Amino acid sequence: MSFVIAAPSSGSGKTTITLGLLRAISRITPIRAAKSGPDYIDPRFHEAACGQPCLNLDAWAMSPTRVQSLAAGTTPLIVEGAMGLFDGARPDGKGATADVARILDLPVVLVIDAGRMAGSVAALAQGFINHDPKLHVAGIILNNVGSPRHEAMLRRALVGITVFGAVPRTAGLTQPSRHLGLVQAQERPDLDAYLNAAADLISNSVDLKALIGLRSATLPARQSTTLKPPAHTIAIAQDEAFAFCYPHLINDWHSAGASLSFFSPLNDDPAPDVDFIYLPGGYPELHAGRLSGNHRFLSSLKTTHAQIFGECGGYMVLGDSLTDADGNRHSMAGLLRLETSFAKRKLHLGYRLLHATDGPLQGRWAGHEFHYATTVRAQGTPLFQAQDAEGNNLPPMGLINDNVSGSFAHLIDAT
Repeated sequence: MSFVIAAPSSGSGKTTITLGLLRAISRITPIRAAKSGPDYIDPRFHEAACGQPCLNLDAWAMSPTRVQSLAAGTTPLIVEGAMGLFDGARPDGKGATADVARILDLPVVLVIDAGRMAGSVAALAQGFINHDPKLHVAGIILNNVGSPRHEAMLRRALVGITVFGAVPRTAGLTQPSRHLGLVQAQERPDLDAYLNAAADLISNSVDLKALIGLRSATLPARQSTTLKPPAHTIAIAQDEAFAFCYPHLINDWHSAGASLSFFSPLNDDPAPDVDFIYLPGGYPELHAGRLSGNHRFLSSLKTTHAQIFGECGGYMVLGDSLTDADGNRHSMAGLLRLETSFAKRKLHLGYRLLHATDGPLQGRWAGHEFHYATTVRAQGTPLFQAQDAEGNNLPPMGLINDNVSGSFAHLIDAT
């Protein structure tokens, strides 16, 4: 029993249904979770729901062998898709949820938001079922169903199509969000109650026995190239401001023999005495005033001889200043000639092909950019040559200054 949860489009309820399924099935049998594509927030909810680590499986940034290697395991796996089932990067849709399903040879369970349809649901379902003969859509979960009468109408239209369940419209399970997506799992004091409510809803409206009985290919171990650690001793910032860190990257470093430690800039922890300091992305703009006043943390960055690398939020903290959404300017570490601002938001989104010839992470990388920060000033030597998903040249990304480097891109895998 392993399968992919997908949908015709974003906003269909995939995440809530996935979380409910994970918590409900984990009450019966062990279950793992994965997320398709570049996402930091959903996987932490998945982990809380099923009690198992959750990894990202990215069919654009990773080779098929890499995806298979990460997914391998004897415990059944539920993969939550991103966007619509066939939605990937330009120009050819590579990296879609459907690619992950094909690579892993997993059946797809399609979540359809049926809140504003009746008989038309059959045309939509048939279109997705028949679109790609190499993909097995095992059945449908109807979401946002208004009443028993509405459910009956939908089921009559779907004669011949497996319907695993019909989830009623439930406003109480709407998740709070902010500009980069959902509020983080660790920020929700009611998380366990929320997951239990979602599991109870799913248990009462979805045929869990049928889903557990789905036949799927085993996920055997695959040998795959892993990422070489940038140093023997590595310190990683980890708290609510620095939470966007891919587990497969950290696991690779650890498996290759690197010694890992963690610290909290929000708690004003000084960076440990190591060879490499990693400041991942997150929401430093929400904590800019506090970070600006955390002198032990900032001083430790200024006095260390370690290589320092920042991604997105971590990159902004390495700069001279960060202006928050209210227009308040906050001094940061001052290690890069960089000023960023959220006073005027601008979306930067997309996969990136990156090449670094200097710094601690030299080589070619597949990465992703997703932020609303505006660069007010950036002076110095660029870190990466960059292209978009179509191979078009972009302006160089990031900065490098002696032992300090970073960029807005999140690195996913070496290419």
